[in-house]
Amino acid sequence: MSAVEALISNAAAYKFVQLRELASLRQRLRQRSRELGLRGTILLSPEGINLFIAGPPAAVDQFLSELKQTPGLEDLAVKLSPSDYQPFTRMLVRLKKEIIALGEAEIQPERYTSRKITARDLKAALDQGDDLLLLDVRNDYEVELGTFEAAVPIGLDHFRDFPQVAAKLPADWRQRKIVMFCTGGIRCEKAGPVMERLGFADILQLEGGILKYFEEVGGDHYRGDCFVFDKRVAVNPKLDETSAGLCYACQAVLSESDQQSPLYLPGKQCPHCFRTPEQKLAETIRSREAELQRLTSPLPGKGPYDSTRPLNVPAKYDQLPLLEMLCRWHDHLPSGYWARECELGRLRCEGATLAPDAVVRSGMRLEHLLPGTSEPDVAREVQWIYEDESLVVLNKPAPLPVHPCGRFNRNSLTAWLNQMYGQQKLRPAHRLDANTTGLIVFSRTKEIARIVQPQFEAGTVVKTYLALVAGELHQSEFACTAPIGSTPVSSGGRTVDWEEGLPARTEFRRLRTAENSLVECRPLSGRTNQIRVHLHTLGYPIVGDPVYGLKRVENADEPAATRDVMSAPMCLHAWKLSFIHPQTGGWVSFAAEPPEWARGRDHDFPFGQA
Repeated sequence: MSAVEALISNAAAYKFVQLRELASLRQRLRQRSRELGLRGTILLSPEGINLFIAGPPAAVDQFLSELKQTPGLEDLAVKLSPSDYQPFTRMLVRLKKEIIALGEAEIQPERYTSRKITARDLKAALDQGDDLLLLDVRNDYEVELGTFEAAVPIGLDHFRDFPQVAAKLPADWRQRKIVMFCTGGIRCEKAGPVMERLGFADILQLEGGILKYFEEVGGDHYRGDCFVFDKRVAVNPKLDETSAGLCYACQAVLSESDQQSPLYLPGKQCPHCFRTPEQKLAETIRSREAELQRLTSPLPGKGPYDSTRPLNVPAKYDQLPLLEMLCRWHDHLPSGYWARECELGRLRCEGATLAPDAVVRSGMRLEHLLPGTSEPDVAREVQWIYEDESLVVLNKPAPLPVHPCGRFNRNSLTAWLNQMYGQQKLRPAHRLDANTTGLIVFSRTKEIARIVQPQFEAGTVVKTYLALVAGELHQSEFACTAPIGSTPVSSGGRTVDWEEGLPARTEFRRLRTAENSLVECRPLSGRTNQIRVHLHTLGYPIVGDPVYGLKRVENADEPAATRDVMSAPMCLHAWKLSFIHPQTGGWVSFAAEPPEWARGRDHDFPFGQA
């Protein structure tokens, strides 16, 4: 089919030339192309023009004739090919820094480019068996569809990487005669000068690229088809569309057999990018954990930096003077701390500094300024257990606070996740202490949180913890039902309150006993620090617990602080969780591998792996 007989004429052209008044040129081309019913893409930049347009042949000819009246574009070389349908969905005219992205300002093809060889001269050289090296500078996925016989692909995922890839080519090629080629010639305009700068002495570029070669001499010395950047995907040496397809999920070129595969779902997947659910999860986990390593190296709170901490006034402190409210609220801090902070002007509301005697109201949002903040180090070896559109399940290390609190702001799990997940704010479905390791569940939307969080609040979630406690246990199974106080004591922890405490029940099973004993813990209610309080009450405090490992919590010399990253761990681990999935409605179960202290001397886990 000729371009004249075709229903649609496809035009490709580029030229490196200094263009001016780009905004007005863009407006003129956009308006005219729409008037003529054309579709495609036109890129304009200070270095030139690059276009792929399609439409009725007469309309394409009219547009190109008018375009060539633009100063500098009078001799614009155009390659035409036919198709029986419109390969583009819309018309775009864009302004760019470069018409072909390389990021090398000193490479300016409008001023200098390498010598060219015509399609006819290249065919003659190949017919005669001349000693030359054909170098394909296209992306790897284009090369897979077709290339010249004996051509060497340079090995690219993106043309911007060309200078780095070219620098690694064999040194003995620098004296060889090299003919570079690409689809239409535009990439070679920049690739050639790059090669010459690297010391390649005899560089030629195929004028007009593969498409011009097809147009002038056909398919001699070429094997396969040529990838094109429109819905046709590929054309053969006759410039006719082929049966090749394109996966819009991974951009892989698809053969006829690929398109017949049951793994091919148009717009979603193909045999090249199909992954089982297990493979997809594994890839997601690797990506998330690598991203977290980048984010936390070094730790964001290493400082020093100026920090601002929010303070929302509780209802019980309504209409108290600021200083009195602060001293009552945070009575565990040293005497005079808040007076000094007020004197330094570090308590503010809506940008205004508050005096110590300023009356606060319930719900007021105050700001506490902390200049020169350097946060303590935390553990950053977070493991992703599971992720889907609803949930994120992690194995949290320790010490690591879940929320910004106390000495920690940037060095907290939610602060990291908020950066990683962008506008999607993850919400923890339950509590996990900074010193506790193991499973924590996050909801990815408010709607999902409304389904998941009530399960934890109602106690329908099956939770299993591991704890290493001080002392030899004689009972194989036992329970504790001591009610737990709802307000913290001076240490920041909780105590048993038989008169006004909240009902609580934890069931325990002995797994291993000696000087210290390994215990399986099943909390049937969700009170703050429930397992720690109950084991302390029973006389078997958790090894390494900075609060409940002491005999009397209310007289603790050390507040309920996050342990130092180099200190021995608190031996409490959130091991297993089972609950109803918010979307499927079925039960799901997760497990986090037990830590070393739970494995015993020989690192065996005697009652089954996680």
